[in-house]
Amino acid sequence: MKFVIQRVSNASVEVAGETVGAIRKGYMVLIGVGQNDTRAEADKLIKKMIGLRIFPDADGKINLSLNDVNGELLLVSQFTLYANCLKGNRPSFIEAGDPTTAEDLYNYIITECRKRIPVVEKGIFGAHMNVSLCNEGPFTIILES
Repeated sequence: MKFVIQRVSNASVEVAGETVGAIRKGYMVLIGVGQNDTRAEADKLIKKMIGLRIFPDADGKINLSLNDVNGELLLVSQFTLYANCLKGNRPSFIEAGDPTTAEDLYNYIITECRKRIPVVEKGIFGAHMNVSLCNEGPFTIILES
């Protein structure tokens, strides 16, 4: 499982020209599910992501977590995080989880995050999405199980 976490001042996701999710200050997270990923792995990444202290405090020191700043989450599924580009010029996606399992884990992650963070928005699994964001910093963290 892979989470690409971007600290944002705002982010949104559109499907067919309609905004389906939007946040202000927080994390826009791309989520990739691999073939053998489990809920236990998702739980570990969720805990780590929410606990990350990557927001500045009053002194400008990177010291505050998502909860400390009343941050919001935008969670977007992205199987292309499992692209293998080692051979040729056309990526292989055989390491990505099958769509049924991946969607189940994606929905599980959303449900678990909503238990911990008041505002959790999402994209639409499997849809063609346009994601817009203002990456603050820029600050990007990659978590992998």
